[in-house]
Amino acid sequence: MTYQKPIPTITRDMQPFFDAAKRHELVVQRCMQCGTHRFPAREICSSCLSRDVQWVRVAGTGHIFSYNVMHQVYHPGFAAEVPYAVAIVQLSEGPRMLSNLVDCPIDRIAVDMPVEVVFERVSETVTLPKFRPVGHPPA
Repeated sequence: MTYQKPIPTITRDMQPFFDAAKRHELVVQRCMQCGTHRFPAREICSSCLSRDVQWVRVAGTGHIFSYNVMHQVYHPGFAAEVPYAVAIVQLSEGPRMLSNLVDCPIDRIAVDMPVEVVFERVSETVTLPKFRPVGHPPA
């Protein structure tokens, strides 16, 4: 069965992120001048304005900063999953990432809940990081 949901377009700036996700690694940019971690990719550090950056692997842990439960079907690919959660995850290293929360009943989601990354291969070229509660047994 083919993946029915929208698949992100991989831009040149985000290619290292998607390459790492295929290896089941979570990476973000790190400013080489001031050490600030950032996501998504940007040309200039918003902390010190440096352009000196590298992609670094991060722990893949964090907590729910905020979330929304989707009750409407905005795309037919999500129809079977309604209701589902979309979360802003604050990574342990600082940056925030928008992703899906999986393996967690909607009524158990809470702000500050600790989460860890899991990966879902959705096509030959795209693997998506998603998050689940820490300690949840692997699927």
